[in-house]
Amino acid sequence: MIFSLIFLVSLLISVIIAVLIKGLPSLSWQMISQSPVGGYYMGKGGGVLNAILGSIYLASISTFFSLIIGLPVVLYMNIYKKGNSKFSSFIRLSMDVLWGVPSIVFGAFGFTVMVFLGLKTSLLAGAITLTIMILPVIIRAMDEIFKTIPQGMLDASFALGATRWETSIKIAVKQALPGITTAILLSFGRAIGDAASVIFTAGYTDRIPYSALKPVASLPLSIFFQLSAPVQEVQNRAYASAVILTIIILIISIISRILYSKYDKHRVNG
Repeated sequence: MIFSLIFLVSLLISVIIAVLIKGLPSLSWQMISQSPVGGYYMGKGGGVLNAILGSIYLASISTFFSLIIGLPVVLYMNIYKKGNSKFSSFIRLSMDVLWGVPSIVFGAFGFTVMVFLGLKTSLLAGAITLTIMILPVIIRAMDEIFKTIPQGMLDASFALGATRWETSIKIAVKQALPGITTAILLSFGRAIGDAASVIFTAGYTDRIPYSALKPVASLPLSIFFQLSAPVQEVQNRAYASAVILTIIILIISIISRILYSKYDKHRVNG
């Protein structure tokens, strides 16, 4: 166990150090505050502001969509249906299977739907594809925390005359708030770091998107394009972009732990 722990921690530290060593020398305020100018991928000026904002847009919209779709599903499984019913077990199995599907498959599926509907690559198409991809993540993460709510608390709510809807919103959601917060940030982190699912659906552009129907850039794709460039300076910028993406995900993880600790103090444990 000690060896496994040391190996995992060492692996994490090694990845972070390697990215920082190669990326920090090329990281500048210009990269963060400016969009690419003509010839950026051939070594000219500009930055990746378009990709930073594009990734945030994609992750935020898809996380919002997945929450408003996933939360009712979780409430139905745990409040309206018995948590151990056959229907709930089937939903959990379906989510587990979807969780294991490679993101490139979701990208291909999203592209097929776009072609069928006559849509072009856009922020909306990318967000919808990401929503489908992270739905299993947010549903299973919230489901696990809802299963820890004491059954006696729900029974007491019903005994006092509360409806299932009132029990769901006023009791269950409040008790599960730490887990819901963690699930949201976990899904956001998964969405902001994925490239395969948006390469066919969101497209890519050097401009900051001003419409949901326009193509949008993302940091993972920006890193890929910069690494594919024949200019060494541009390849070094890819590692700087990776530093930016790593910092964003690290901040999300820290915020997740802080919020979980804050809201967990108010939970009633069974």
